[in-house]
Amino acid sequence: MYNIGEALIGDGNELAHIDLIIGDKESQAGNAFVNSMTQLSIGHTPLLSVIRPNLMTKPSTLIIPKVTIGNLNDANKIFGPAQTAVGRAVADSVEEGIIPKEEVEDLVVLVSVFIHPEAEDYRKIYQYNYGATKLAIKRAMNGYPSINKVLTEKDRGTHPIMGFKVTRLWNPPYLQIALDLDNIETMEKIINAIPDRERILLEAGTPLIKKFGVGVVGKIRKLRPDAFIIADLKTLDVGRVEVTMAANETADAVCVSGLGTIESIEKAIHEAQKQGIYSILDMMNVENITDKLKQIKNNLKPNIILLHRNVDLETAKTEKGEKSEDNHEWGDIKNIKNIIGRGLVAVAGGITPKKISYAKNSGADILVVGRYIIGSSDIRRSTEDFLEHLPQDPDTMRLTLDEDETLD
Repeated sequence: MYNIGEALIGDGNELAHIDLIIGDKESQAGNAFVNSMTQLSIGHTPLLSVIRPNLMTKPSTLIIPKVTIGNLNDANKIFGPAQTAVGRAVADSVEEGIIPKEEVEDLVVLVSVFIHPEAEDYRKIYQYNYGATKLAIKRAMNGYPSINKVLTEKDRGTHPIMGFKVTRLWNPPYLQIALDLDNIETMEKIINAIPDRERILLEAGTPLIKKFGVGVVGKIRKLRPDAFIIADLKTLDVGRVEVTMAANETADAVCVSGLGTIESIEKAIHEAQKQGIYSILDMMNVENITDKLKQIKNNLKPNIILLHRNVDLETAKTEKGEKSEDNHEWGDIKNIKNIIGRGLVAVAGGITPKKISYAKNSGADILVVGRYIIGSSDIRRSTEDFLEHLPQDPDTMRLTLDEDETLD
């Protein structure tokens, strides 16, 4: 049996990132320990952790450099501050009861250490690696993170080295602004005027894509690197090709037409899944939405269903004297959600700030707005008219990524 831990502490070139395994000598961890000591590789030679020369750490701990050691300067950082940091972190973990003292002869620890080639401050190298090693050990022994933590964070976290954020739709409602335009300059002016908010989704409208090609998604990405961008393809056929084209331009979602055949819809959704982006099924002019959705395989249900205002349906039900809380201007949203499972529902058509509460109460997760915003003389103000009725961005009041870790 063995446990796995990880921690990142610090910033700049001295930043420390620790990956470690702690387990019984008779387990796979013990085998890995011996193999690492006997199967050496150039630039990544493991070294035993010591408190000082001639006094190795207990449990026996092996330090494995992640970054190739290319010269004596690199070696000094590993053998000096990093080795001392790891050794003391392991010893302190025993002293503080994180690692049971009675088990130290039965355990081994393998620690992968990252040292940036341009790191210079030995004090920071020591400090960050000490903290990261000790935290990684504690996490390993406590089984951190729990699967619930992972599922909560998977759509929220951003790695500091990545340099950009991938927005996921984990906490609706959202405002989707449909850029149904035929002019690039106008598009740029509108995007520059729209507030930079997580709750805003940008749609490359069908007119834009038809006139300028799917490459317009890339142009929007340059203007808003972290935005959630939708390519409204209205795909009816050869969905795999078009979905791939949109994904290559960094679209976060593609919209295909619900009027297509089940085979075409499933192929497009399958390609979106393969590309790691959202699939949106536009149900405009689809006569029986629930029947269409039921025909789609369960593992190929779309991420988002787009419903358009159905005034005729509402009028017909009123004339027949039918009243159902589940049926709104956009149809039976509750039933649609039951069919698609964890998917979201977007609504479009006639949405104004005054109708936001009605749309949300009907079960809508995404409010699609076009002309009210893009046709306004004050784009920012028109957008704010909607945002005033929506919650703060999901992580606005969030102070730390690890607020669930215990303090003991």
